[in-house]
Amino acid sequence: MYHFDSRVRYSETDENGRLSLTGVLNYLQDCSTFQSEDLGIGIRYLTAHDRAWWVTSWQIAIDRYPVLGERIVISTWPYEFKGIYGYRNFAIQDPDGAYLVKANSIWFFYDTKRQRPVRAQKEDIEGYGEPGLRLDMDYGSRRITVPDVYEEREGIRITRHHLDTNHHVNNARYVEIAKELLPEDFVVRELRAEYKKAAVLGDYMIPRVTKSQDGYVTALCDHQGGAYAVIMLRE
Repeated sequence: MYHFDSRVRYSETDENGRLSLTGVLNYLQDCSTFQSEDLGIGIRYLTAHDRAWWVTSWQIAIDRYPVLGERIVISTWPYEFKGIYGYRNFAIQDPDGAYLVKANSIWFFYDTKRQRPVRAQKEDIEGYGEPGLRLDMDYGSRRITVPDVYEEREGIRITRHHLDTNHHVNNARYVEIAKELLPEDFVVRELRAEYKKAAVLGDYMIPRVTKSQDGYVTALCDHQGGAYAVIMLRE
């Protein structure tokens, strides 16, 4: 297990003084990035070998949002590597060990030169050590069903502030876009995200929003209706 301590900053909070949903996602992906960097198999290593780890799905359960100034512990560990895939848990806890956030994620290893998924080799993953135990949480399907009935919202042009070091839209940005389409009083307690294809600079994303009994499903689509990502947000 890898972990780091932090304190919720003002710049990470929403209008209610709580860590924002984007802030939760950023802490999780920062934690896995820090682990890989500290092990010497991070972004520089991957870039030199024409490789990247790309997330294909998130499932995040939020019991409580930490508030401004609160001290938190963020942790992560891979629990399985199988073919092109890596499976990784995350947690945000208070200093006494109580869980605030639990998360599961699925990643795939990618050859950035040949533009195709590839199997991770021993040298790519052995630094992580033996896989850890799977976190005790309810695991949903990676696939999210896209409803046939939806409300189409105003489109979003992808600009540079949406991009990360892979030169495509960062996974947290898709969630941020979907969250902005919800009612102001909607408090997200569960997030599921399925990433289908990478949006890049200049792409135009059209949200298709469907209200369900306990939340919303938003498909962020191209002009032909193909989804870049599907985001499910529940209260």
